[in-house]
Amino acid sequence: MSNRPIILGIVGDSAAGKTTLTRGIAQVLGEENVTTICTDDYHRYDRTQRSELGITALHPACNYLDIMQQHLSLLRTGQPILKPVYSHKTGTFEAPQYIKPNKFIIIEGLLGYSTRAVLDSYDVKVYLAPPEALRAQWKVKRDTQKRGYSEAQVLEELQKREPDSEQYIRPQRTWADLIVSFYPQKKNCRTPTVT
Repeated sequence: MSNRPIILGIVGDSAAGKTTLTRGIAQVLGEENVTTICTDDYHRYDRTQRSELGITALHPACNYLDIMQQHLSLLRTGQPILKPVYSHKTGTFEAPQYIKPNKFIIIEGLLGYSTRAVLDSYDVKVYLAPPEALRAQWKVKRDTQKRGYSEAQVLEELQKREPDSEQYIRPQRTWADLIVSFYPQKKNCRTPTVT
């Protein structure tokens, strides 16, 4: 095997647990050995523009998938990138970041398996598929506590996003090497199941 980085993809719908799993894997591998990339940084439009255009962040046309694909190819060959940065807190873009690849690269986000060229860049592809009711609970909790939304706004957004989730996000599970689901236990614990 060459000295190129090992690339892991973690894809799933909004609030499926992608960032949590990414952080856990980075801790296990040693954070100094891991470069993490969130594909949300490749949004084409900020939150206000998406609202005005009536497009969700889950739609491929709302994302620079070509630039994401190019950056993944560069990272795979050990080259650095100048990555865009999207702030979920403000819904706007920040200054880009200079990113160097480490031994391991984790690419996490909504549309990570959306093109053939991107698919071919991964060594391992994971898809997170919690039951929709559980994912909705996680999304309400996260977006009300960390992103400043009301519960009603989050539920409305879930409904608005559902057609794009069905058409663009969930079909990506067919490309995954591992599909991980989380099921609640009586004490609100979650146990991963790998299929």
